[in-house]
Amino acid sequence: MFPTEPSLYTVKAVLILDNDGDRLYAKYYDDTYPTVKEQKAFEKNIFNKTHRTDSEIALLEGLTVVYKSNIDLFFYVIGSSHENELMLMAVLNCLFDSLSQMLRKNVERRALLENMEGLFLAVDEIVDGGVILESDPQQVVHRVALRGDDVPLTEQTVTQVLQSAKEQIKWSLLR
Repeated sequence: MFPTEPSLYTVKAVLILDNDGDRLYAKYYDDTYPTVKEQKAFEKNIFNKTHRTDSEIALLEGLTVVYKSNIDLFFYVIGSSHENELMLMAVLNCLFDSLSQMLRKNVERRALLENMEGLFLAVDEIVDGGVILESDPQQVVHRVALRGDDVPLTEQTVTQVLQSAKEQIKWSLLR
């Protein structure tokens, strides 16, 4: 029996830390840690508990934490203590696999920092307000690509415009 009623709000936070435990990305979906100071303290605590272990699940401060590390990044999905670990793991794997596809299997700090907008879009496609929307990385990558294509030329960055031009030239040469 659950201590509380089952809820669609399964994810409390999604975090990505570097190999020093510093925040690269953090999105909290409730007020468990309302201030940035409390969030950073929690992130340090979670990093110190998980960065040297090979397991994938931890219980910390009454929360269920599923995590994965890759090269110089640590990915965390956090839920309440009674949350289904498999659901949280599905979110974690979807996020990691989506980023792996978007970054062409180069999931490391520098590539992630250069593609933060893709990360923001991917997380928004996977979780909205703590509710899991999608767990299929193919769908996430497809939707992020569609949303990226919808940006008017005037709002695109120079890099996006150059990348788009390179793609068009490449395809015209391949024909």
